[in-house]
Amino acid sequence: MYSDGSALTQLPRGECLKLMASVPVGRVVYTRRALPAVELVNFAFYDGDIVLRTDPSGKLAAAARGAVVAFEADCLDLKHQAGWSVTAIGPSRAVTDPEEIARLQTIGLSSWAPGARDHFIRISPEILTGRYLRANGRQHVAGQPAGAVT
Repeated sequence: MYSDGSALTQLPRGECLKLMASVPVGRVVYTRRALPAVELVNFAFYDGDIVLRTDPSGKLAAAARGAVVAFEADCLDLKHQAGWSVTAIGPSRAVTDPEEIARLQTIGLSSWAPGARDHFIRISPEILTGRYLRANGRQHVAGQPAGAVT
């Protein structure tokens, strides 16, 4: 972990992964019709990958197959103007192997969105960046901020 002299502190890869794993919701950024698109999604980690569960006929499933995507998760404490943000960038792939699908169905990942969500997408983070934010140079306390909003 290092600071660039501002109120932002850059995070090492291990801390980034730990923080991302501490929240159930993130944002996947992908290309839809040659334009950037962002979707709020539930996710989980499995074997080092970010796993999403979605509708197989949805726009996200179609757009993310084989594409390089970004994924962002964060946790903010609005009262104390503190928090963290982590971004992962890497290739995505639709999970099609029946044995792998069966394993992913057991990891406890469910979608908050209504309807059937039986399609899995895996994102393999190749670039991972994260930072803590603290207002007025206050020190960040490890763990999630109280009153966190994700």
